[in-house]
Amino acid sequence: MKVLLQLNDIHKSYGARVILDGATASFAENQKVGVIGRNGAGKSTLCKIITGHEEEDGGAVTKSSSLRLSYLEQQDPYSLEETVMEFLSRYSGKEEWECGKIAGRFQLKREMLTTEIGNLSGGYRTRVKLASMLLADPNFLILDEPTNYLDLKTLILLEEFLRDYRGGFLIVSHDREFLKKTCEDTLEIENGGCTLYPGTVEEYLIFKEEQKEQAISYNRNVEAKQKQLQAFVDRFRAKASKAAQAKSKMKQIEKMKTIEVGHPLSNVRIKIPHVERKNGFALRCGNLSVGYPEKQVAGGISLEVDQGSHVAVLGDNGQGKTTFLRTIAGGLAVKGGSYSWGYNLKIGYYAQHVFSELSSDMDVFTYLSEKADVSVSRQEILNMAGSFLFKGDDVKKKFAVLSGGERARACLAGLLLGKNHALLLDEPTNHLDFETVEVLGRALKSFAGTLFFISHDRTFVHLIATKIIEVKDGSVRLYPGKYDEYVYHLETIVRRELNQ
Repeated sequence: MKVLLQLNDIHKSYGARVILDGATASFAENQKVGVIGRNGAGKSTLCKIITGHEEEDGGAVTKSSSLRLSYLEQQDPYSLEETVMEFLSRYSGKEEWECGKIAGRFQLKREMLTTEIGNLSGGYRTRVKLASMLLADPNFLILDEPTNYLDLKTLILLEEFLRDYRGGFLIVSHDREFLKKTCEDTLEIENGGCTLYPGTVEEYLIFKEEQKEQAISYNRNVEAKQKQLQAFVDRFRAKASKAAQAKSKMKQIEKMKTIEVGHPLSNVRIKIPHVERKNGFALRCGNLSVGYPEKQVAGGISLEVDQGSHVAVLGDNGQGKTTFLRTIAGGLAVKGGSYSWGYNLKIGYYAQHVFSELSSDMDVFTYLSEKADVSVSRQEILNMAGSFLFKGDDVKKKFAVLSGGERARACLAGLLLGKNHALLLDEPTNHLDFETVEVLGRALKSFAGTLFFISHDRTFVHLIATKIIEVKDGSVRLYPGKYDEYVYHLETIVRRELNQ
C-alpha cells in the first residue's frame, strides 16, 4: 500500500516537559489505526502536529502529494444560528445536493437540514461536524476523541460509517469497544515515542504483556548472574591470586544491563475507601417531573431503586439524562411530584463540567484532603492521587496550571475519597485513557454503595451496571433487559435507519 503520511523523529516539548521525543511512524492508504496511551502521553499533540495546528520542535512530518487530510475539529466551526444546510454549504463550498447526500449518511435528513444548529443536541452537532469533514473528500482522517459526549446511538452510527470507510484514519479514543470495532492496527504513544503494531488493541495489549513477561524473566536471569559474580568478587578481590579474575568479573557486572519494564495501568488499582453497606431503598420517585423553569424535560417518573444497585442512566443526548441526575442530586428544583433518598445517605455528585468551578490557587493534595472523609488517611489520599496520574510532586500543582482533563481527574478522585453512600456520576470517563477507565470500572464494580452514572463507554457500562434506566421521549423508566440487549436493540435500529 502507498504511504500517505510519515512521522520522522518528531520532538515536542512545553517548557521543561518533554511530550514527544523521537516519535517515528508511517501510515498507508486505507490503514485504520487506533491510537492509545496514557493521559498526557502526547496523543492529541501528535494529532495537532499532523494537522498543522501545532509545530514540532524537531523532526518532520512528510505528506504524500496524494494525501487529502481531514480532521474532526475540537472547536465548533459553525454558528449556532446557522441551519445545518447553511453551515455545510458555507463550510464546504459544495452544492446543497452534495451536502444533503453526505449529511444523510449521519441521519441528518429532511427537516433536520433546516434546523438551526443551536437547537440540536450535542450528539447531532457532532454528526454535523462529521458531515462537514467528509465533504472535503478526504482519503485520510484524524479523529481525536470523537466519542466524547456522543450518545450511544450516534456512536454506533459512527462505527458503521468507519467500518465502511474506504480511506484510512487515526483515531484517539478511550473507548476500547469502539477501537475494537473500527481499527485494524494500533499505535501506542509512550515515553515520547511511538509503537505501531499490526493488530487490534486487544492483540497489542496481549503482545505487550508477553513482551513484559519476557523482559521480567530476562531481568531475573541477569540479576541472578550479577549476584553470582558479585559473590565471587566479594570473596576473592582481596586475594592477590584472584584479583585479576575479580576485576574481570566486575567488568562483566557493569556490562550486564536489565531491560526497563514500564508500569502499565493494569498494575494500578483504584481503591475506594470502604462504605457501609445499607439495606432498603436508595431512591424513590413518585410521579416526578424534571426540567427547567421554562421547560419540562420528563414527567411521570415513578420508580424505586434498592441500595447497592449500580444504575446506568442511558438514552440519546438531549433527552434529559443530565437533567434527571442533577434533579436527584439536588441541583435542580423538581417540576412536580417528589423523590426521596434512603435514610441518612450521604450523596456525592460528579457533574460534567464541575472542574471549571475550582479555585485556581488550590493545589491537588489540599483539594483531595478537603474532599476526603475524616477517616481517610494521608496515604490513602496519595494512593488515590497516584491512581489518577498525580504522582510525586504532581500533588503540589495548583489548579491554575492543570489542564481541563487533569482538573476533571482530581474532582473524580476527590469524590471517591468522600465515603459517600451514593455516587451520581455524569460522564466520568471523559478525560481518562481507556486503561484508567477500566481500572475505575473495576473499582466501582465492587463499590458497596449505590451508583447512578451516565456513560456511553460500553466497556465501562458493561463492567458496572446491574440496572438500566432509559431516558427517552419525556419518560424515565427502568429498562427490563440487560445492557447487552439494550445495545443490540440500538444497533438494530441504526442499521434499519441506514437501509431506509
